[in-house]
Amino acid sequence: MSYDDGPSMFQDQLAEKVRPFIDLIDYMRSIGIDKELPLPTIAVVGDQSSGKSSVLETLSGVALPRGTGIVTRCPLLLQLCNDRTVKWEAVISYGGKFRNEFDDPSEVVRHVEQAQNSLAGKGVGICEDLITLKITSSTVCDLSLIDLPGITRVAVKGQPDDIGAQINHLIRKFIKEKRTIILVVVPCNVDIATTEALKMAQEMDPEGTRTLAILTKPDLIDPGAEKNVLEIVHNKVIFLNMGYVIVKCRGQKQIDENVSITRAIEEELEFFQNHEHFRSLLREEKASTKCLANKLSNALVNHIKKSLPQMSEKIKEQMGEVKHLLSKLEGGPPLEPAEKRKYLIQVITDFNEQITQLSKGDIIVEENLFVLMRKEFAEWMKCLQNDKSNYHKVVQQVVDEYDQKHRGSELPGFTNYRVFQHVVQKLVAELKNPAMMTLQKIRDMVQKQFNHLSRESFKNYPYLHQVSKKNIETIQEQQSNIVKERIVEQFEMEMQVYTQDEIFNKHILEEGKTAGGKEHDTRSKYPGLLKAYYEIVVQRLADQVPMLISYFILKESAKIVCSEMLDLLSRDDTDNILQEDSEIEQKRAKLKAQVDRLILANDKISRV
Repeated sequence: MSYDDGPSMFQDQLAEKVRPFIDLIDYMRSIGIDKELPLPTIAVVGDQSSGKSSVLETLSGVALPRGTGIVTRCPLLLQLCNDRTVKWEAVISYGGKFRNEFDDPSEVVRHVEQAQNSLAGKGVGICEDLITLKITSSTVCDLSLIDLPGITRVAVKGQPDDIGAQINHLIRKFIKEKRTIILVVVPCNVDIATTEALKMAQEMDPEGTRTLAILTKPDLIDPGAEKNVLEIVHNKVIFLNMGYVIVKCRGQKQIDENVSITRAIEEELEFFQNHEHFRSLLREEKASTKCLANKLSNALVNHIKKSLPQMSEKIKEQMGEVKHLLSKLEGGPPLEPAEKRKYLIQVITDFNEQITQLSKGDIIVEENLFVLMRKEFAEWMKCLQNDKSNYHKVVQQVVDEYDQKHRGSELPGFTNYRVFQHVVQKLVAELKNPAMMTLQKIRDMVQKQFNHLSRESFKNYPYLHQVSKKNIETIQEQQSNIVKERIVEQFEMEMQVYTQDEIFNKHILEEGKTAGGKEHDTRSKYPGLLKAYYEIVVQRLADQVPMLISYFILKESAKIVCSEMLDLLSRDDTDNILQEDSEIEQKRAKLKAQVDRLILANDKISRV
């Protein structure tokens, strides 16, 4: 089929008020705003062989892919732009990258099929990616609409078994949006109530406020059925707020005979003018492709006008959200070397201040570190208290069994002090492992929170995060080894079984004993005396172990980490140190581009 370059059949509906709104949506789609929010549009839906392609051909003035089975395999955005200075030119784009300009209307089918094969693969499969075909000509109306694959029920050879479900999902994805006008194409010679396209439209738009139906193939109606069609067109069968339009497009016979679209539109007008039942529909502006074009343009413009306030608010809302996300990513390091060095100093200083504050308990990271540590130290104290009963039991058992198991060369009634000293040493030594376990738990807590600060402070700078994390781990290991040595030393000192006489006597008095005279040598007094000594050991260990751990694992570690991070400032490779994560750079660039799009869209809406 050749392109028709005759006078436009739609010139009288090309009012100046229509074009700015159509251009607005096309512009917003061209800058990618349709990725941010749904735009007002017209989605064309129809069962296979409903005459959908013929309607679009008549509106666009060019042939589109035809055939049996699924012909539209990708959503096709058809942008029609009237320009009296342009004979005919087109641009097809898809996949985010491919763009091709051409000026031969007969090439449309080839380009569309090539785009579909590229996106959906050769064959009969479908794809949800959009193909945009912009046609600028002096003979088209100003209109934008999206052609969707025809609804099918049965898979043909080469199609997946669920092709029907795939198409239904794709169609619903487009027509569920409140800003989409649903253009349903239904043949006159079928029962309108049984068409899948209209059923789907009713599901997505139950009140019929954004659905317009096109009745096709009026020349195929059985004699006597005209009154039924008139009732449908007059909204008496299935009510649609936007109503119905009946059209007669080129049939297969006219296509085979190379009847031009211009001639087909003229024949359509003659058909309705001479039709006994349908001629009244011309006067009511419910028949002809020309009427349809006017109705669609006006409907889309009104829909756009109605949507503009909400779109404007949504764009401003999203702009605020994106700017907030962008602020979290900071602006990145300066490009000037001197400024970049100052920036590095500030980044490291901020981290050091935070880790110092954490070590003092001035800030909370995830959970309160000092609360967690106190809980763990309370568990250490509980361990010491729980061990008392076992300690007392063993000491009493030694006293009871002394003559049978422990007595040496001493005379009856005398006691070997070394026996009881060894018992104390052995029982106190058993507390060393719980002390080491307490150390490990506190180290894990502190290291986790140090790492969290590193991750948050240097989230944009992987090298700084890696260096600080390694420093934290190394320093924690070193400090942990120091504490282990000190704990071992502490327990070795406890093997001396020593305390000041004054302190010991004080604890004996608290136990209800006396510390003077020969009563110290009475064996029956030993359990009480050793119990008093154990209380002294408990007090020493209850404080000493937590103090060692807190000082070296938290306080000293924080100081050393800060010192190690400051050493980075003596290096010359500032660029390497402040190298950003590629994902962060990409995310920032993406958010900046998003803000730019939203600003452009907001400005465009304001001007319109």
